[in-house]
Amino acid sequence: MVSLRNVHRSLEQRRDRVDEALEDLVQNRMTKSDAPAMNLARDILLAGGKRIRPVLGLLTYEAVGGEDVDSVMDLAIASELIHTATLIHDDIYDQSKTRRGVPTLHSTHGISHGIIAGDYLFVLAFSLGGRCEERIVERMGEAAANIAAGELLQLKHIGDLGTTPEDYYAIIDGKTAGPFASACSCAAMHADAAQEIVDALEKFGWEVGRAFQLVDDLLDLTGDPSMGKPRGTDVHEGKMTLPIIHALTMLHSVEREQLADVLQNFSDDRWGELTELLESAGSFEYAKQLIQNHIDRAQENLEVLPDSDAKALIIEIAKRSRGRRT
Repeated sequence: MVSLRNVHRSLEQRRDRVDEALEDLVQNRMTKSDAPAMNLARDILLAGGKRIRPVLGLLTYEAVGGEDVDSVMDLAIASELIHTATLIHDDIYDQSKTRRGVPTLHSTHGISHGIIAGDYLFVLAFSLGGRCEERIVERMGEAAANIAAGELLQLKHIGDLGTTPEDYYAIIDGKTAGPFASACSCAAMHADAAQEIVDALEKFGWEVGRAFQLVDDLLDLTGDPSMGKPRGTDVHEGKMTLPIIHALTMLHSVEREQLADVLQNFSDDRWGELTELLESAGSFEYAKQLIQNHIDRAQENLEVLPDSDAKALIIEIAKRSRGRRT
C-alpha cells in the first residue's frame, strides 16, 4: 500500500502523466487544420490545476483492475477538456475578469473568441471519448447535457432569495457533481468492471463532486487569496450558494430582513455584516458538516473495491477535497 509520505508523490506522478498527454494533444492539434482554435484554447488548457477529474479517472481504472492505463487516457483527457470548456463559458456568463489569477480568455480575446474556444474543446473532448464503447459515450453525453441544464437552472435562481436546498443541489449536480460521477463510472466501464462496482463508483463521484462544490462556496465567502479570484464573486453575481440559502432559512425577523438587504444591495463594505449574519445562523458550520457527510458517504461507496494503492489514492483525494484551498 502507498505510505502517507508517498501519497503526494504518487498523485503528482499521475497529474504529470495527464499534463504530458495534454501537451501531446496540443502539439498534435497545432499541426492540423484546427490549429487556430487550439492556439486560442491552449493557454487555459495548459494553465495548470490539480487535474482532479482525469486523475480520478486513471485511478478508478486502476482500482477496478484495469491493466492498460494508456487505453483510458483519452477518456481521462476528455473529462479535462469538458471541464476547461465549461470554465471558459462560465467566465463569459459571469463576466469574470480573471481565472486562477490571470485574465480570462474572453477578456483578452473577446466574447466571440471565448465561445468558439469553449465549443472547440467540447467537440475535441467527444472526438476522444467517442472512441469508447457506446454506453460510455452515452454517459459522457448525459453528463455534458446536464451541465447545460445546471447552468440554466442557476441563471433562473440568480438573486432569488426563495431558492431552496433542493434547487441548489439540482444546480451543482448538473454543473459539478455529475462530471465527477461520469469520470469515475466511465473509467470503471472502460475496465469492464461489474455493474455493481460501476454504480458504486458513480455514487462516489456524486458525493465527492458535491463536497467539492460546497468547499468552493465556502472559499468564495472566506476569501482565500490562493483561489485566483476575488472574494465574494458568487455574492456579487447573485448566486445562491448553500451557506446563504441556509442563513435565509434559519434567520428570522430583523436579522432575516438585514440579510436580504445585504444580498440585494451588496457591496464590499458590507462584508462584515454578511459574515456576522452567516455566523449567527450557523451557516459556515452547517456547510462544513455537510462536506464531511458527503466525503464519508463517498468513502463508504469505495468499500466494494479491494485494497490497493489506487484505492488508497482515491480515498486521499476525497479527504483532501475537504481541506483544499483552491
